Amino acid sequence: MTTLPAASYPLVEGGMVHRLPVEAFPGMWANVYLVESGELRVLIDSGSGSEASNTHLEAGFSQIGRRLEDITHILLTHGHIDHYGGLTYLRERTKARIGVHELDLQTISHHEQRLAVLTRRLDAFLVQAGIPPARRAELLQMYRFTKALYRSVSVDFSYEAQGMQFGPFEMIHLPGHCPGHVALKLQDVLFCGDLVLAGLTPHQSPEELIPFMGVRHYLNSLSVLTRWGAGVRLVLNGHDESLNDLPGRVREIRQNLSRRIHQTLEALAESRTISEVAAKVYGDIGGYNALLVIEKIGAYVEYLTQSGLLEITNLAELEADDQTIPVRYRRLHDVNMEQILPKERTYVFV
Repeated sequence: MTTLPAASYPLVEGGMVHRLPVEAFPGMWANVYLVESGELRVLIDSGSGSEASNTHLEAGFSQIGRRLEDITHILLTHGHIDHYGGLTYLRERTKARIGVHELDLQTISHHEQRLAVLTRRLDAFLVQAGIPPARRAELLQMYRFTKALYRSVSVDFSYEAQGMQFGPFEMIHLPGHCPGHVALKLQDVLFCGDLVLAGLTPHQSPEELIPFMGVRHYLNSLSVLTRWGAGVRLVLNGHDESLNDLPGRVREIRQNLSRRIHQTLEALAESRTISEVAAKVYGDIGGYNALLVIEKIGAYVEYLTQSGLLEITNLAELEADDQTIPVRYRRLHDVNMEQILPKERTYVFV
């Protein structure tokens, strides 16, 4: 993800949206948006809370002649650290009220408890995926490290309790990339978080690891967003350049997902673990991306299993109740591309 310049977008009915890029982690940039509408000064997302992220956020405010103290509200699109981590820094510098969807509330307000539970769950998933103990320890350490700067921050309101409406903002719940992921619409501008990015296909994790994740939830949310966002002038996302053709980008994402899931199915022509499939599909990936790739393949394998296309080949070993045995999968038969992803759903909003 490359650095984007700061940008400002006037609202057709008055007001302004300012895009403030921040370096969430080394080499990884995220977009924070300041929306000025009437008396409201709403920050959409907050960066990661790293020193660089906080510094860039301060610099962005200074560049547009605003202060952090001016913020009236902070609305989170979803509970990933590069979007909520800056709350710890902001809570000490602003009296802004914080809002998040109910399904991500625990991540924000009970972070330490949530992290402990998810770390245990991730460890079990990595065992099942076939990651050896030493490598598993490295991946878990990286997972915890990226979230170590954040400390729990109290949330002032949740979106479902507000009727998915806040002032002039409309909201819609779009799980799949994150359990409590939402998009927000203000006049003819859509803030889609990470559900649709311009330069890459958003990350996937299996639902067995975190509820309301998984390919099926994500595909459904893409269809919902396409219909809900019909007619918007501008789509602003969490990491990349703005979008003007939401349906076109959604089609590209679905095609890329279909390609990766097809590659996963091809790799499973013979019995393999999730980690072996990841190596076959993505090659040798290092750093934190290694964990992301394992989770992605886990999501694809889960989807294919739900679709009735895979079988477990070492059932006897698993039934022996040895918790250290990874699961091995193999495809049942050849399928064509149309069997991998369902046709896009159509929704009518009334």
